[in-house]
Amino acid sequence: MAAADGASARKSIYRTALILTALTALEFTIAGLKHHLSSTLGLSEGAAGLMVLVTFVVLTIFKAFYIVAEFMHLKHEVKVLAFTIVLPFLFILWLIIGLVVDGDYWGEQTALQNGFEVEQVQPTTMEAPATLTQYYG
Repeated sequence: MAAADGASARKSIYRTALILTALTALEFTIAGLKHHLSSTLGLSEGAAGLMVLVTFVVLTIFKAFYIVAEFMHLKHEVKVLAFTIVLPFLFILWLIIGLVVDGDYWGEQTALQNGFEVEQVQPTTMEAPATLTQYYG
């Protein structure tokens, strides 16, 4: 009986490792194809970068939840116990997003009330020199 339990546990660990490896390989593939993504989908570099960033965050959160569910055995627990871990995380995430958005709005409104001009900063890209002679001389 113990041998069957050990084999089942090893199979579960191998399955988990395979799933996490596949998700990590997907992340590396997306990172490698980031520059081709903008031209393929007709997006700007900034929009493609944002899309890749959001994809990374979503995959990372999924991997974290999967690890917690598998190794902390939450997938076998009562739903209420699982929600005691998931819901505070979601509320903290919501709080961080809300504070960032509200802080940006508050900063702009305070600057406008004090008579300062608020300018929208456009992201810039730096191009590396083709040779060292272009850089140094």
